[in-house]
Amino acid sequence: MRIATITNWAYGATVCLTIASGIVMLMASSADNTERQAVAQRQVFDQLTEEIDNDAWALSDLARLYVVGKDPDVLKEYRQKETALKSIEHRLSKLNDAGATGEELALLHEGVQIVDALQDEQQAALANMARGETAQAMALLYGKIYEQELDRAQEKIDHFRQLLDNRARDAIDDATRASRTLRTLSEVMVGLTALLFLFVLGFILQHRVLRPVVRLSDVVHRLASQDYAVETPDFKQIDEIGDMAQAVRIFRENGLARQQLEKERDANWAIRELLARMTQRLQGCENFDDVINVAELFAPNIAPGVAGRLFVLDRDPWQMRCVAEWLSPEGKASPFHPDECWAVRRGQSHPPMHGEPDIGCYHLPETCHSHSLCVPLIAQGEAIGLLSFQNLNEQTASTRAYLELMAEALGLALANQRLRDALLEKALYDPLTGLRNRYHLEDMLGTQLNLAMRSKEPLSCLMIDIDHFKHINDRFGHEAGDGVIKSVAAIIQRVVRDHGTAFRYGGEEFLVLLNGMDEEAASRVATDIYNGVREMALRFAGTDIGHVDVSIGVASYPEHVQSDNLLRAADVALYRAKELGRARIVSFGMLEAG
Repeated sequence: MRIATITNWAYGATVCLTIASGIVMLMASSADNTERQAVAQRQVFDQLTEEIDNDAWALSDLARLYVVGKDPDVLKEYRQKETALKSIEHRLSKLNDAGATGEELALLHEGVQIVDALQDEQQAALANMARGETAQAMALLYGKIYEQELDRAQEKIDHFRQLLDNRARDAIDDATRASRTLRTLSEVMVGLTALLFLFVLGFILQHRVLRPVVRLSDVVHRLASQDYAVETPDFKQIDEIGDMAQAVRIFRENGLARQQLEKERDANWAIRELLARMTQRLQGCENFDDVINVAELFAPNIAPGVAGRLFVLDRDPWQMRCVAEWLSPEGKASPFHPDECWAVRRGQSHPPMHGEPDIGCYHLPETCHSHSLCVPLIAQGEAIGLLSFQNLNEQTASTRAYLELMAEALGLALANQRLRDALLEKALYDPLTGLRNRYHLEDMLGTQLNLAMRSKEPLSCLMIDIDHFKHINDRFGHEAGDGVIKSVAAIIQRVVRDHGTAFRYGGEEFLVLLNGMDEEAASRVATDIYNGVREMALRFAGTDIGHVDVSIGVASYPEHVQSDNLLRAADVALYRAKELGRARIVSFGMLEAG
């Protein structure tokens, strides 16, 4: 049999004996508790029954004394004693099931019933006294039957105490014998455990080679399964075991070096896969917020533990504005001028890779200059943003190339998104007025009409035309005409900003959609536009153009037309306003009434 097996069996037996000894000690303690519970129960019952006995005799004496002397103070004391006795009886009834036998309970209840009957006799005697029947009261309290019942109650309570004392004494004797037996058994087990422990200790000391052999065997097995995290034993003795430990330690160090190289290789592949995935997600971004979400998600995973912020360059005002941050970088994310960052100035990462002393960027706190990196986002040779990283150290310095690749991908994505937004703005917004154009109107009108039909709310349309606009162009030139269009558009946008949406319909015509407004409300908005334009005084290149008027046609759904004829109805109302002499507001409802 192997030495390790013998040792394990011995230790197992020691543990079993120790556990058994502990269990026996707990059992002995339980026996002691049983003894204490019996004594406590006996004391509680003795105290309560003694109080009943004393109070019963005291009540009887007080009742007799009152019948003889008729002293009110005695009657008052009797009432107090009576209340105390009822409280004790109530507490005693709560303890009926606290371990008493059936015979004991029967005696107890019978004694309490006799005491209650005596109290009834006393109450009857007091009632007779209240009626002036002193002789009857004396007969009740001094009669032979009353004396017999009083003695019988005393007898029942004394018998109950005797039975309780006998049972408590037996329980104490049994618990004492059990406790002594269990304690003796526990002491024997403790002695056996000590002897076995001394035997095992001597056996191990005799075979001192066991421990190093077992440890070396375990280490070799774990190293064979490529578990290089195991700690090799450091045996200093100059013998075969020491040589084996040295060889195992060298093998482990070589394995750790190989494992570290594999881990770095796997980490590099993981980062490359993350960069590739981030680039793919950036290509699928539909808007600026999508780009920000991708950056916030992938940046902490590409460079774990490296905090950072993403800034974009705003042209008005000219500043770098923080749009995303991760891992709680130091300092505030306040906007700053691009010249405050050396990376933006130089158009390349700052500070350089060599780690030599260099000036820090002014937008960063001085405490993080030594472990920060700023990478500009370059698109077509122009800086459009900035990635600012913190908490870089020797371990994370190897990820710098990946951070620069991430900045390149984000720069291209932001540039593409800006180009896309610019193209979208040109496609959907009028460049002269900044209002939505006619192409945008088609989508907006369909959406608003569907919403109005579902919510059963009105939708109104204003068709607006600048009066005599050709005369303005012919007299003052097209540049002046463009200025008039921009001024009128500004008035319309200001009036309807909180109420609806304004469009440039074409030339000098405008269109307004007012969601949730009926004809009356839409007419009020039209009046505000009409008055705003009429009160506007225009000048161009030092020349006074004068006042400008507009004609407005109003139509509402579903008051006037169905959904597919709303624009046509507004156009008809505008045409009628021109026929009537321009510079007026005409509702489609007025045409129907006419």
